[in-house]
Amino acid sequence: MAKYIYQQPEWPNFTWDDQIISVPLAAVRHRQGLLLGHMENLGLLQRNEAILRTLCLDITKSGEIEGELLDAAQVRSSIARRLGLEIAGLIPADRRVDGVVEMALEATRNFAAPLTTERLFTWHSLLFPPDTAAGSRIKAGAWRDDASGPMQVVSGAIGLEKVHYEAPPAERVPAETTSFLEWTNRTGAIDPVLRAAVAHLWFVTIHPFDDGNGRIARTIADWALARAENTSLRFYSMSAQIRKERRLYYELLERTQKGGLDITEWIQWFLSCLDRAIEGTQISLSIVFKKEQFWKTYSGLSFNDRQRLLLNLLIDGFKGKLTSTKWAALAKCSQDTAQRDIQDLIGKGVLIRDAGGGRSTSYSLKGS
Repeated sequence: MAKYIYQQPEWPNFTWDDQIISVPLAAVRHRQGLLLGHMENLGLLQRNEAILRTLCLDITKSGEIEGELLDAAQVRSSIARRLGLEIAGLIPADRRVDGVVEMALEATRNFAAPLTTERLFTWHSLLFPPDTAAGSRIKAGAWRDDASGPMQVVSGAIGLEKVHYEAPPAERVPAETTSFLEWTNRTGAIDPVLRAAVAHLWFVTIHPFDDGNGRIARTIADWALARAENTSLRFYSMSAQIRKERRLYYELLERTQKGGLDITEWIQWFLSCLDRAIEGTQISLSIVFKKEQFWKTYSGLSFNDRQRLLLNLLIDGFKGKLTSTKWAALAKCSQDTAQRDIQDLIGKGVLIRDAGGGRSTSYSLKGS
C-alpha cells in the first residue's frame, strides 16, 4: 500500500474538483485584478515604495517559515540597490542576503522565461553561496544524492524523532524533476493560478535538493503567479501569509503528501491563502494609497522640502501632536521658520489648527 503520494500508481496525475474550486478561484482572480489596477494608477515613487515593502516582507518571511532570520535592513538595502532605487540609509548586505534577494528578483523579473534545471541550480547556488557557513555544509547547485540516508522531514528530539515525510529516492530526482518542469512550463489548459498551486506542491514533494526546497518551492509559486498576472511587479506576499499560517501549511502538506492524487483540499487552501495575502496587502499598503491620493489632491500647490517632509510624516501616522516646536526639531529649522511653514499650509487648506491653543497649539491634516 502506498504511504506517500508519489508512490500512487497514477503519480503524478493530480486531480481536483473544479466545482469546488471554481468560486474561490474566481474570487481571487477578481481580487488580483483590482489590486493590480490600483497599483498601476500609483505614481512612480509610491509604486516603488510598495514594491520595496512587498519584496522585503516576502523574502524575510519566507526565511522565517524555515526558521531562518534575515536582517530586514540588509534585505531592504539589497533590494533597493538591485532595483536602482535611491533610498536613504542603505547599509551593506552580506553574501547570504544578496543571494536570497537575487534569487527572488530573478524569478519574477524573468517570469516569461521557462523554468529549467539550470535555473533551479542557479537559485540553489544563490541560496547557499560557497563561502558561507550554509554553503559549506551542503552540495549547492546539484541534486541531492542521499549519501547520508533518505531525504526526510523530521521533528522531535534525538531518539524521539517523528518522520513527517520521506521524499522519493535520489535516483528518481532527475526524471521526476524533468516531468515537473515539462508540466509547469505549459500554458493554457488550466488557469495559471491553479498551475502555481500544483507546482508548489509538486516541487516540494520531489524535494530535489539537500536544503532550501521550501524556499525554492515558494519562489516557483511566485514565478508562476507573475506569469498568471503577466507582470514582474510584486505587490503582495504569499510567503508572508504562509508565515502566519505556518502550522496549517505544514499540516496540510503532510496530509496531502500522505494522501491520494486528488489535491482539492490543497488547492482550496492555496487559493484562500492567496486571497488573504492580497487582502493583507491592501490593508498594509493603505498608507501608500493614502499618500498617493493626498499628493494628487494637492498637485497644483507648491511645497518646500520641509513641508513635504512633515506632511509625509503626518500621512504615515505621526505619533502624538504636531506642534511648531516638533516641526522645528524634525525639519531642523528655527521656530519662526516652522511657524511660517505651518501658516502657509493652513492658508493653502492643507493643515488645520486643532482645538485648544496657547503654547500647546497642535496641527493636523485637513480631513484626517
